[in-house]
This record gives sequence, structure tokens and C-alpha cells, in this order.
Amino acid sequence: MAAAAAAVRVAGANERVRVGVIGCGGRGRYVARWMREAGAEIVAAADVYLPNAERLREESGGQCAAYQDFRRLLERSDIDAVLVATPDHWHAGAAVSACAAGKHVYLEKPFAWSIREGRAVVEAARRWKRIVQPGTQHRSAEHLRQCAALLREGVLGKVHFVRVWNCVNMTPNGIGPSEPGEPPPGLDWDMYCGPAPLVPFDRKRFLGTYRWFWDYSGGFITDFGTHRFDTVHQLMGVEAPVTVSACGGRFVLRHGNDAGEMPDVLTVTYEYPGFVLQYECLLVNGLGLGLRTPGMRYYNARGPFDRPHGMAFYGTEGTLLADRIGFEILPELAAPAPGAEGPAPRFRMEGSRLEARDATREHARAFIEAVRGLRPPPVDAETGQRSTTVAHLGNISFRTGLKLRWDARREDFDNQPEASRWLARRPRKGWEWATGRAAWR
Repeated sequence: MAAAAAAVRVAGANERVRVGVIGCGGRGRYVARWMREAGAEIVAAADVYLPNAERLREESGGQCAAYQDFRRLLERSDIDAVLVATPDHWHAGAAVSACAAGKHVYLEKPFAWSIREGRAVVEAARRWKRIVQPGTQHRSAEHLRQCAALLREGVLGKVHFVRVWNCVNMTPNGIGPSEPGEPPPGLDWDMYCGPAPLVPFDRKRFLGTYRWFWDYSGGFITDFGTHRFDTVHQLMGVEAPVTVSACGGRFVLRHGNDAGEMPDVLTVTYEYPGFVLQYECLLVNGLGLGLRTPGMRYYNARGPFDRPHGMAFYGTEGTLLADRIGFEILPELAAPAPGAEGPAPRFRMEGSRLEARDATREHARAFIEAVRGLRPPPVDAETGQRSTTVAHLGNISFRTGLKLRWDARREDFDNQPEASRWLARRPRKGWEWATGRAAWR
């Protein structure tokens, strides 16, 4: 990698940025599309499932080289940056290797499979002075910047309770039963497993449904939840909770009908200085918060009543309800004025609402412009690490059954060794590098 780093090109403000894509499934190809629109040239694609890389090559006009092992892509000195959109357990290995090879990195969320793997990515970005921009596109959403300004200006009054929720009804069968068999042609299953345990191939552990297995992911809370925790940090001006307590279980989606391992009900309570954050993940009912305003669109809503994803900030003067594609402010009732007559309610503030769109397009463009040196990235590696850590803490509390006391400075728990062992895993022998090398102790 050192030779590649020494030969790295520096993209100028008016030069086309040359990008390699590591992980060419649906998300990787989607983000690559917006990078092309922003003026990037997709020159290489890598995926352990080679048909995915070949599909991106076709979508990029056929001028893109396809690799099965992303290390071959990183050996090229003509690549300025990479997009990492692999399954979660490969994020750290790909990102650290890319930094060592002199490439800037757009790293899809969650930032890493574990807290210590994420720290290895942050350290790599600093050591090799590379941009590592997490794929938390809420940071490029103008409507959420407006929400941050509203809270900063005290428009909602005092906010001491925040809710985040992710809901979908996956009953009766979840992701369906296990599908063992032979790996499909073009798949390197050994490398797919990488630092995770090598297990027999199961289609459910592969494309589309890998996030339901602890070996590769942390479930909905690290997938959808990370975005919203990042936004809570942005709006509330905080970096880390001080305590975490989770409960839940697999009550409906059981083995036999559903091959997955994640809880179908999960709630996590986080104590921050000055407020409480409650996270709720429900996979057996899709209503979520409900409470829809006629004419408003809601992220991933499937019917007329549901509000399946979002954030609520409860202030003394009003409540801010926000998701990826808009926000509403619902005012609190005011006390009746002396001598007031009639049923008309009075409110403490003006209500408002705004519709928006998903900001992946803007986030991809921001990364390309950062590589060109036109502006700083909208979010950095340290911020991505802190936001993803919130999700990991929820899973660790759930899996240990403990209320955790978190020391964000040390990135460890206060005298809770049974929880500390979940900060990283010992990788499969021969694949230690795939966790970022320094990711486990």
C-alpha cells in the first residue's frame, strides 16, 4: 500500500475526480450514480460477488474495470477516492486499506461493525490525512439544518425528551427461512465472510438480508438508527450519552419461519446531559408514531396512517417532528387568557411544516467537491464514529442485559468488563487486517 500512497494523485478544483467503488450492490450503484452526476468518473468497481461489479461497469459506460478483490483496485495510482458500500463487517477493512493507499473515502453507514473498528478508521484518516466522509446524508439536508437552527434559537423552548423510531411490519415470516446451498457463480464466499466466522453459505446471509445477522451487521438500529442518532447529535449539540439501557426480544419472528437473529422489538433509553433519548425499533407493526398531517409525505410510509421512521423533539413551547423528507412543528397550547370566551384554542407559538427530499444526491456531490478542495466535507470521520457508537451501545446493552455507563473519552465502559468485551471481536485467523488491524485488543 505504501507505494500506492506515495504515487497518489491530487485532484484539482477543475479536474475530474476518479473514483473506485468497493461494494457494488444497490446502495453502491445508487451513490455512484450521484457521484457521476457531480462530475466524478467511475473507473473501477470491486465486489466479492463479481456480477455486481460487472453490473456497475455496464452502468458506467463500460469503461470501468471490474475486480473481485478490492485490494487490486487500491493498487491503482490513478484513483483519487473510493466509495465503500460493502456489508457492515467490511467497512473498517476497506476504509483503512483505502486510506493507507492514499485514497479519500466515502464510507456508507454504519461507520463500522464495532466501536473499535470505527476508531481504527478515524485513526487511519488522521494518519494518512485522508478525507473520510460518512454516508450520513442527513448532514447535507437543508431542512435538518433549519431544524438545528430552530432548536439552537430556542424556538421550541426547553427540550428534555427526544424520541427516535424505526418501524415496519415483517410478520408473519420476517426474511423467511434459511436457504442453504452452494454459493452462486462469481461469489468468493470466503472473502465475503472475511473477519466474521466462516459458515456454510446461506442465501439469507447474503444480498438484501445480511443485516439480520450479528456476524455482519447490527440490525435496524445500526442501519436506520445511525442516521437519526447523527441528526439528534446535530440538532441537540451533543456527542455521546452517559448511560444506556435496552430491552426487547424476538417475540414473533422466530427461527424456522425467520432465519434472522435480530430482535423484533427493541427499545433503548439513552441519558444525555440535560435530556433523555428514547429509541424504538418495532418489526411487527408499521404504524410508528402515526399522527400524520393531510397532504404531507413521510419517509417510507406504506399506507394512509403510518409514520414509520422519524424523530420527535418535545419542547416546552412545541414539538418538532422530522424525518428524511420533511419536518413539522406542532405548537403547545397556551393557558386561556383572562376573560377569554369561546372554544378557539390559543397556542404558545406558530406551527409550520416543510417538505424536502432525501439528500444523498447533495451528500455525494459534497464529497466530490471536498476531494477537489472546493469545501470541507459536511461531516467527518470522528462525527461518524460518535453517531454509530450510539447504535452499538444500544446493541451491547440489549445483548448483555446491563444498564451501561459510558465514558466517551476512553470509548469504554466504567468498570463493566462484561460489556467491554463487546467493543470488538477477535477476527477470523488470517483476516485480522480486515478489521483495521488495531481494531481489537
